[in-house]
Amino acid sequence: MKDYQKKFIDLALEAEALNFGTFTLKSGRKSPYFFNAAKMLNTKFLSDLSECYTKSIEDLDVSFDSIYGPAYKGIFLASIIGARLGESDIDIPVSFNRKEMKDHGEGGDVIGQLPTGNVLIVDDVISAGTAARESIEKIKSIGAVPKIMLVGLDRQEKGSSSISARAELENDFGLSVASIVNLDLLISYVSDDSKFANFKSDLEDYRNNWGA
Repeated sequence: MKDYQKKFIDLALEAEALNFGTFTLKSGRKSPYFFNAAKMLNTKFLSDLSECYTKSIEDLDVSFDSIYGPAYKGIFLASIIGARLGESDIDIPVSFNRKEMKDHGEGGDVIGQLPTGNVLIVDDVISAGTAARESIEKIKSIGAVPKIMLVGLDRQEKGSSSISARAELENDFGLSVASIVNLDLLISYVSDDSKFANFKSDLEDYRNNWGA
């Protein structure tokens, strides 16, 4: 586990963005853990959070022309990532969508310069991949290329078939999907910390049932 990956999990736990227990996901699945990046919307966490994302981008070593953050979590993630990249004099437009079309002012449902060229999509988590598909289709409809998607946590779950949601997206759209951490790393993390020993078996059972 790399330093920034451990930092990401540490931050998520401290901010209570990552919780263990019993949760019902949007997919209807019962999960022993839940991740909500909005809990990191605090001056105490944002700088380190942006560093985790940008370190992961550095490791990916890919080029892109635009950054896109889908509503709602992707809005602040794209903003803080863009701000940190801007410290290195990188000049890349950042945009995000709104849930409703606007028929006055700038109009439309995308705020900021429309994505062009190769696009980096940033979000908090990938589960079944439904929300990711919406973002990819939106970018394609604009005429840009969804090049890579980076999320904080990949739950490594099955999508609509026996393969992972990540693999489905890569197969269906030809983009790369990456994450700062995934369920495997999360299980490794709790295995090394006695405070979380009680949750290890639940996480492993969930991976056995829904993992791909």
